[in-house]
Amino acid sequence: MEHLNPAIGRRRLIRILREKGITDEQVLDAFDKVDRHLFVDGAMYAQAYDDNALPIGSGQTISQPYVVALMTELLQIKKDEKILEIGTGSGFQTAILGRFTRRVYTIERHRELSDTARKRLREMGYANIVFKVGDGSIGWPQHGPFDKIIVTAGAPVLPLTLTDQLADGGRMVIPMGDKDRQDLVVYEKDARGVLTQFTAAQVVFVPLIGNQGWQD
Repeated sequence: MEHLNPAIGRRRLIRILREKGITDEQVLDAFDKVDRHLFVDGAMYAQAYDDNALPIGSGQTISQPYVVALMTELLQIKKDEKILEIGTGSGFQTAILGRFTRRVYTIERHRELSDTARKRLREMGYANIVFKVGDGSIGWPQHGPFDKIIVTAGAPVLPLTLTDQLADGGRMVIPMGDKDRQDLVVYEKDARGVLTQFTAAQVVFVPLIGNQGWQD
């Protein structure tokens, strides 16, 4: 099967992403540079380049590649920006973000997942990622404000602690809704600090657990 070969698998996946409407060449190039099979359990290797979410342990998943690409594209990242990621998970989305911005701050509530992702990304040569174990729903105010915020878990309501940490002119992408299905919402903060929003897609994420999310 062709997707067992990482290079062929990446090219095949990029074709799928293009067919689904991803047009940002920087995002597609990042997918061509990051080996997704390194972020999944060996038993899942054969499925690593399918456009599906896969389990990674601790009740979490590595997101569907299309959703990762869409959220990254919606962020409209620039080279010199500072990004906050809520939900490190396997570290795959983190790696994609880390390829074209100066600093990524990433928070994961499961220590085992955070430690594994940290080790994996360090071995892959990433030196621009800062890790934290804790409640992602309250963000990381010590390092804010952030130019971009990406939340990779579904929130019941908008976490105001995160919008407070979004820089003027910044953009946040977050799934919001119930535990079974969410709207992928993009928030933009103008130079006066006023938020506007639009819905980009319907998605399914694991719940955002924490003070500003679902209760454990």
